[in-house]
Amino acid sequence: MEKERARELSIKAMDLRRVVLEMIMKSGGGHIGGDFSVMETLVTLYFEIMNISPENKDDPDRDYFIMSKGHSVESYYAVLADKGFFDTKELIDTFSQFGSKFIGHPNNEIDGIEMNSGSLGHGLPVSVGMALACRMDKRPGRVYTVMGDGELAEGSVWEGFMAAGHYKLGNLCAVVDRNHLQISGTTEEVMTHEKLHSQVESFDWNVMEANGNSIEEMADAFNKAKTVTDRPTLIIANTIKGFGGGDVMENNVGWHHHVPNDEEYAQIVSAINRRKEAI
Repeated sequence: MEKERARELSIKAMDLRRVVLEMIMKSGGGHIGGDFSVMETLVTLYFEIMNISPENKDDPDRDYFIMSKGHSVESYYAVLADKGFFDTKELIDTFSQFGSKFIGHPNNEIDGIEMNSGSLGHGLPVSVGMALACRMDKRPGRVYTVMGDGELAEGSVWEGFMAAGHYKLGNLCAVVDRNHLQISGTTEEVMTHEKLHSQVESFDWNVMEANGNSIEEMADAFNKAKTVTDRPTLIIANTIKGFGGGDVMENNVGWHHHVPNDEEYAQIVSAINRRKEAI
């Protein structure tokens, strides 16, 4: 990836954090910590890697995406809006309001969203089925899914790992947003994933790690995944929960589901602006 393109997308990721922040402030709810940690992954996929757009959203040969960690829907909506699937102002003004289609988890009545998600552990198994169907139908599209690391405690995830390896789904790429925090503490306190790389590799997956808050590293990982055609790929995206939100947010489990007060809001805006200036 060219340096200027990486810089452009890194700035976009910071700008979309502002959209997420405004959505959560106006609605009074949301999962801002995970939104901020996963943003570079989503921006890289939608603006650099995937063959998907409002123009080809119904083309069976497009790429497919499942947001398995559906509680981070604010970042997902913000990226889809910026991609042109719907209006950003409408999103900010109506998110989680009575009667709004922009509910607190992905809603597949909205253009660009393949499936409702939020019940953790479903995204990978569904993606396995989609990837298998694409191969059976000789479709060129690839299937991508993003999971949270806390989500890996769900047994269905490991059934998905096992099935995808068995069927050698080279058209499937999964990402774990590895920010080490979940709603009740660190992942290592709740359900350790210290051996995640070797565990998934043992299911006949290609496994790689990247800085999940780096557009360049994520783009490089996704492009390498495309060259592996005989098995599925898992990218362990090492991230910081609340990345970009400054000291008040970053690596703080309390921000899994927290609405900033006015002082915190100002601190987060300032931190985002500083990060943009440093890019």
